[in-house]
Amino acid sequence: MKTTQTTNHEFRFRLSNCPEYSQASFSAIVSLGIALVLLLNSYDWSGSALRPAILTACIAYLVFGLLQLAVLPLIRRDLRRGSELRRSTRRLGYVLLLSLLTANIFVGTSAFQLIRRRKSAAYTLAFYTLLTTLSVFAVSALNVFKPYVSNGFIPGMALLLIAAVLQLIALLLIARYGEDTPLPKWMWLVAIVLLATCLSGNLFALFLGVLLIAKLRDSEFSSDSKLNRTIERLSKSSTSMLGLFFIGFLTAIAVCSYLTFDYSMAIDNNYSAILQSPSLAYPLGTDNFGRDLFTRIIFGARISLFVGILSTLIPVIIGGVLGAISGYYGRQTDNVIMRALEILYAIPGILLAIAIIAAFGSSTVNLILALSVGAIPTYARTMRANVLLVSTLEYVQAARAFGSGDLKILFKHIVPNSLSPMIVKSTLTIGGAVISTSSLSYLGLGVEPHIPEWGNILKVGSAYLETHSFTAIYPGLAIIALVLSFNFLGDGLRDALDPKLD
Repeated sequence: MKTTQTTNHEFRFRLSNCPEYSQASFSAIVSLGIALVLLLNSYDWSGSALRPAILTACIAYLVFGLLQLAVLPLIRRDLRRGSELRRSTRRLGYVLLLSLLTANIFVGTSAFQLIRRRKSAAYTLAFYTLLTTLSVFAVSALNVFKPYVSNGFIPGMALLLIAAVLQLIALLLIARYGEDTPLPKWMWLVAIVLLATCLSGNLFALFLGVLLIAKLRDSEFSSDSKLNRTIERLSKSSTSMLGLFFIGFLTAIAVCSYLTFDYSMAIDNNYSAILQSPSLAYPLGTDNFGRDLFTRIIFGARISLFVGILSTLIPVIIGGVLGAISGYYGRQTDNVIMRALEILYAIPGILLAIAIIAAFGSSTVNLILALSVGAIPTYARTMRANVLLVSTLEYVQAARAFGSGDLKILFKHIVPNSLSPMIVKSTLTIGGAVISTSSLSYLGLGVEPHIPEWGNILKVGSAYLETHSFTAIYPGLAIIALVLSFNFLGDGLRDALDPKLD
């Protein structure tokens, strides 16, 4: 009886620490859920007609969701017999990789997790680099069904295809080398090519290029480095990687849309296509002016990302500097800075933003400033607490004993070691900035009404909730997905940067 309990305990421990099992469970549930939603929308009840395209997508998600579900008992069987998965089980990942052809990124990422036993940080980033480019290419390709495409559509798609081929070659080359295996000198060329492909807005290509350069420059770079440990821990969380992928995808599609999407379809009125239901020509339907919702939401991602990130970056820098000075010098300096910031902190952020916009007018610049000012005190308090803690550590005392100046000690030794909580907090609060941006635009106090922004799109669509609900549902889902992605990423970074796990 005791042996059985011990075996069950070991099995549960292996199961809970198996990223392949957690990823497979998550992707199966999400795929089947999406298949159910697509099934409910595959029939047009008002027109009594079947929608073949949506029904085909439903079947594709259902098939791969069931295949992913069938892999779960095989993983459980292997873990019950030992701590490693069998090769036959891992080879099923190649079958599941076909799900990427149906745009099922959930099963696709699970297949990637299943195929390779040891996944280096570079290999993980290389996979998501390629997946991001392929996703942008697939979404941009939907424009071929529109009445006309932008002038840069063909060159843009050709550049995306070239980038995908180069990133596939990089993935295959990186897969040949282990984490601790020294890279050959010619991998510099691979790193430079990847940095060139990041001009498409692919954040994963940027991270991978920087990681390869760090490995090539430092001969002692190993899997024990902090960067590798952070990426490895982050990649074990399926929700965190899904959030990071969605953020990276939106960033890439926002950059590539300058070539592959026609801005006129987002702003020009087309009275012959007013309030049309989703179709191949208009994947998300049209609004009350005949403007393509799909194109408007893609261009709206630029505003949401730009305002959300910039309105977080400004208070991080200003609040971080003020908090560092306040925590390091203390006494009267601390008292003056923190009392002034507490006055600002006492004013509700949304009311302060409304007051600033009402005084200076509604524009993108004023919106960024309005959201930034109210967030400065929270970052200053966070940095101050970190600086007070780090200032008491031995290496700071040693630097002071060696005669280093206050500014050198503060910005070379204390601030760099106090950034982890600031990074986590900033990813968690960018979601709040996105919501505030959309809320103010919805109220007519944010971005100018003629600019396609998610809050503006939602405001127009809210008038047709009863008759054409898709005009409000799709921009609302975009806001929810982006905010959740930043929250998921923040949770993953909090665990990955936790010093107690080192």
